[in-house]
Amino acid sequence: MNTAFVIIDVQNDYFPGGRKELKGSLEALEKIQKVIKHCREKSCKIIFIKHIAIKPTATFFINGTTGIEIHKGIQSEENDEIILKKYPNSFRETDLNEILNRNHITDLVFAGMMTHMCVDTTVRAAFDLGYNSILISDCCATLDLTYKNEMIKAKDVQNTFFAALNGTFCKTITSEDFINEYQ
Repeated sequence: MNTAFVIIDVQNDYFPGGRKELKGSLEALEKIQKVIKHCREKSCKIIFIKHIAIKPTATFFINGTTGIEIHKGIQSEENDEIILKKYPNSFRETDLNEILNRNHITDLVFAGMMTHMCVDTTVRAAFDLGYNSILISDCCATLDLTYKNEMIKAKDVQNTFFAALNGTFCKTITSEDFINEYQ
């Protein structure tokens, strides 16, 4: 199988008690756990992306804090990859593309956090690099956003980004559909 499961920024700061708690992070984590299990059974490459802030004014993902650690609910195993990144795009200034090429990966399955930032940016970059991609919608989390003094609910942010990505940049499906369809 030439598929990798790429899990973006599922780190402590995005969970209850973290510096930037997202809506639905615990629910997404539960679904990610099931997809990891399925991917391990199918011998898919598992790649964890870990963001570390570089801006001096950063309020989360601060190096040296427990907030940057991958959530204990999805720990890596011996053959998994952990890639450190500094930017929303998981390909930018990392060896992600090299690892995928070295392993003859052509198809990517994505999950992660924040949907409207790092997940969106990485899925679009994967498209530009020629990968076939799937985004698992219920394995993602984001937060409420404000634009021109109007609050946009996290659910609406999620749905807007899934709709924008689906069809051109990736196929967007649920974890249940992914597990049932990709045997």
